Amino acid sequence: MKVMANDVFQQMQGMKLEANSNIVERTAIAPSNTSSVDFGNLLRQAIDNVNELQADSKAKATAFEMGDRSVSLGDVMIASQKSGVAFDATVQVRNKLMEAYKEIMSMPV
Repeated sequence: MKVMANDVFQQMQGMKLEANSNIVERTAIAPSNTSSVDFGNLLRQAIDNVNELQADSKAKATAFEMGDRSVSLGDVMIASQKSGVAFDATVQVRNKLMEAYKEIMSMPV
């Protein structure tokens, strides 16, 4: 029984040393983030994407109403749902941003 406990203890010590060496290696070789992403640019791209989806939806609906045979009702409905979901997600993000802003502004300085 003592031999088994000693073996388990040695294995645990070995795993501990291995884990510590991995942590040291990861911190020493931290990747340099050369591409900084601007939050404003990401937000602008997301809003532009929603705008494009809505424009596409409107164009397909108009083409279908005018009798264009290359646009089916299914295409119109899918485009409409895509733009609707994207718009709803954008509204939810805006609401969360506004809640965070209000919370930060109400913090005592």
